[in-house]
Amino acid sequence: MPKIKNCRWLLIFTAVLLSACSHSEQHPQYAQVAQHPAIQGEAMIETCKGEAAHRYNTRADRISVVDFKQYQGSYEILGSTTRREGFTCSFDESGQFLHLSTT
Repeated sequence: MPKIKNCRWLLIFTAVLLSACSHSEQHPQYAQVAQHPAIQGEAMIETCKGEAAHRYNTRADRISVVDFKQYQGSYEILGSTTRREGFTCSFDESGQFLHLSTT
């Protein structure tokens, strides 16, 4: 009889452990939390225009954004000046400006 009682306690203990592991709360994945292109996109575009305007010695309103690309761990903004000088602005996954390269 004591052996059966010990088995019951073991079953109850196991059931409690398993139920604790199967909670329904959803934890967002890092990629879902870190990337907000709609919110950060405008700020990144303005930063890119400012950096390009400085590089090409012109005003930011003379800079055109051609494309906005999102990769797994970064963003790229392609643009050009009114003189058709092409460039690419690179940003990290959190939206921080990395560099501007000419194309």
